[in-house]
Amino acid sequence: MEHLINVLQTDRSDSEIIGYALDTLFNIVSNDLEEEEQEENPQKQVDDLGRQFTEIFIKQQENVTLLLTFLEEFDFQVRWPGVKLLTSLLKQQGPQVQQIILVSPMGVSRLMDLLADSREVIRNDGVLLLQQLTKSNAAIQKIVAFENAFERLLDIVTDEGNSDGGIVVEDCLLLLQNLLKNNNSNQNFFKEGSYIQRMKPWFEVGDDNSGWSAQKVTNLHLMLQLVRVLVSPTNPPGATSSCQKTMFHCGLLQQLCTILMATGVPADILTETINTVSEVIRGCQINQDYFASVNAPSNPPRSAIVVLLMSMVNERQPFVLRCAVLYCFQCFLYKNQKGQGEIVSTLLPSTIDATGNSVSAGQLLCGGLFSTDSLSNWCAAVALAHALQDNATLKEQLLRVQLATSIGNPPVSLLQQCTNILSQGDKIDRRGSKVQTRVGLLMLLCTWLSDCPIAVTHFLHNSANIPFLTGQIAENLGEEEQLVQGLCALLLGICIYYNDNSLENCRKEKLKQLIEKRIGKENFIEKLGFISKHELYSKAAQKPQPSFSSADHMMFDHEFTKLVKELEGIITKAIYKSSEEDKQEEEVKKTLEQHDNIVTHYKKVIREQDRQLEELKQKVNTLKSQNEQLQTAVTQQMSQIQQHKDQYNLLKVQLGKDNQHHSSHSDMLQMNGIQPEEISKLRQEIEELKNKHEVLQGQLREKDSVIENMKSLQSETGRTEQSSQITAGLEHANELHRELEALRIQIQSQSSDISKLQSEKQELLQQMNTASVPALGDSTAVIAAKNSELEGRLLQEIKELKSEVKALSEEKALLKQHLDSSNSTAAVLQDEKSKLQQEVSESKKEQDDLLVLLADQDQKIFALKNKLKELGQPVEDEDDIESGDQADEDEEEDGEEED
Repeated sequence: MEHLINVLQTDRSDSEIIGYALDTLFNIVSNDLEEEEQEENPQKQVDDLGRQFTEIFIKQQENVTLLLTFLEEFDFQVRWPGVKLLTSLLKQQGPQVQQIILVSPMGVSRLMDLLADSREVIRNDGVLLLQQLTKSNAAIQKIVAFENAFERLLDIVTDEGNSDGGIVVEDCLLLLQNLLKNNNSNQNFFKEGSYIQRMKPWFEVGDDNSGWSAQKVTNLHLMLQLVRVLVSPTNPPGATSSCQKTMFHCGLLQQLCTILMATGVPADILTETINTVSEVIRGCQINQDYFASVNAPSNPPRSAIVVLLMSMVNERQPFVLRCAVLYCFQCFLYKNQKGQGEIVSTLLPSTIDATGNSVSAGQLLCGGLFSTDSLSNWCAAVALAHALQDNATLKEQLLRVQLATSIGNPPVSLLQQCTNILSQGDKIDRRGSKVQTRVGLLMLLCTWLSDCPIAVTHFLHNSANIPFLTGQIAENLGEEEQLVQGLCALLLGICIYYNDNSLENCRKEKLKQLIEKRIGKENFIEKLGFISKHELYSKAAQKPQPSFSSADHMMFDHEFTKLVKELEGIITKAIYKSSEEDKQEEEVKKTLEQHDNIVTHYKKVIREQDRQLEELKQKVNTLKSQNEQLQTAVTQQMSQIQQHKDQYNLLKVQLGKDNQHHSSHSDMLQMNGIQPEEISKLRQEIEELKNKHEVLQGQLREKDSVIENMKSLQSETGRTEQSSQITAGLEHANELHRELEALRIQIQSQSSDISKLQSEKQELLQQMNTASVPALGDSTAVIAAKNSELEGRLLQEIKELKSEVKALSEEKALLKQHLDSSNSTAAVLQDEKSKLQQEVSESKKEQDDLLVLLADQDQKIFALKNKLKELGQPVEDEDDIESGDQADEDEEEDGEEED
């Protein structure tokens, strides 16, 4: 071997000798001997030799690395023996060679190139090589998957004819199984790459199902197993659910159901198809609904579920097929309350078909439950138990089912009939296991009665049931009967734990006393433990699919093992509890119920408060928008008032100019008689507005006190869940209140502006009264016309001011209404006192702004006066007014000189 390896290292340029060396090394480490040689040499010795040579070769890791470089050669006589040698090394020392290849740079990528080789023999042997390489090594599986293995393998399967292909298809499917089984990452990659959709053509088998070749059966079997790998119950629930939905949407499930209902399909393919459909629909509502709608191509059409159940309760059908149908029925009902209700409804009196033209699922289950074949009894009992699993409503409805046992006798309930068959024991001649029927019925009764006090009461109504159970548990029977004893103990324990004490003779305490006298607590617990200690129990608990070597081993159902695990500890505690502890437990249950009621009440209160808070938020938003509108209106009014001020100042200037040339003292007296009257009315209106304003301030102080009271109440009753929302509401309400206060201050400033304007008018009147200007003879008529024009303009201006004041009063009333609504909204939310400092600072800021505004106005008036002076018009300044009579005398002298 050392010389052969040396040849590989030194003669790389000679492809022929390299090929011979690789082929020789393959024969040395390989165990594939001819039949004659296998007869002569014990297999163990051959295995040991091949393994020893492999160990020698891979001891130097560079030998494997060197072999990988030869696989890059395209020359057939180098590449093909290299592939065979590496495959043989992996067979002999798989984990060690895998590790060497994994750490070798581009090691896996080089091997992936074999799938793209145009020579089929190398490509096919490359598939076999990758099969060995990917066994039980998740890291290599991921690398191979991400090297586009799925695409290449699916292309090969398609090119070879899918299920009609030869052994190459089988090898590709085995490699796909290696890559996907127990590898969640690769399964997700397979789904995300839309490769599930490419599996659908595999199952298009056509109408002519005669003459299936052995290779086609093998291929289709592997294809079905590949589907099951993707939807296995052991996969993460999210991944399985996603694959199940994809299989429905791409039509794969529909294709499988077509095979399920087809004729001429080989039995093993039909069995595996049933198992595959089972796991595709398990726990997936949309798939379960579709399966319920599938009909067999018969006349009249029958539901696929009914057709399958007919096979399950037919003792002439193969055992594995009946197990597959039971699994399919269990998967259909798994987490499917709708399907459970449909099955149970076929048993209820109101829905049974009286014509007898069609058989229902419920009738088939009852027929199987009471047949003379023990396997049918067990399967029907387990199937019916799955229809009741975790569904208290259906457990109560099933109590209504009445059965006509024989002609002339009154009907009995299904529950009573089950207990009757159970108590008869071995009196009925049955085919199959003697224990199997009783175990099935006991599992059904335990499932039915657990977590259903009404069913327990019905069971206890039959006075023969409790003595039968205690008699079974107390007897010392053989090992075969211990399982029945354990299940009887479980059923009796359920009758105690889920007993609502509605029957006086069968109260919890009396049943526990009966156990202590007839059986003994320790003996009872020991018999109860027989269930979980049984080897068939452990086997059934491993996976949901019922997999039994023979019909006699069918004793436990996977879901029932979960129920036993849950109830065993509970029943043990219940048996050892005293009556006082039971009473305490009842009190605790009542307390919990009361607590739940209180919690429900508070949830309603919180929901109501949430609704109210939402309404308040909407009101706050409405008020905010109204406030914005009001602010806009006030801004417009402010601009109008400013315009009126400017016009009034202009009139005042013009009036002062005209008064210097006024000659009609009587006309002036007439004006003096009108203006003071109008001004007095304006003053009265302003006084009324001030009084109203004081009333509003008083109301505002009352609202402040109400806010304080409501705030204290709110702090006591408020809930922590709404603190953040209430704070937000308070901030909104505070902003509204601040805005309303700003509006109120603006109105006050407007009132003061009006007062100033009125005082200025009064001063003008006084000036006009004191002025005595002789009239000119020639211009008397012109001056009189001017005076009358000025009088009309002044009267018109006064009217406009009155209407403005009236509009302001109406606006103030509207603001009062909005202020009241805002105060009522903020009554439970606002804390006015904490904002006083901010309001003071804002009012100071408003006063400063007003002072700046008045200063600007004075500057404008001063500029206008200067312009008038420049134009040669006489203008009275405030300094001239303060000078008093001296200024008046000067004006009179000027007038006389002009005359």
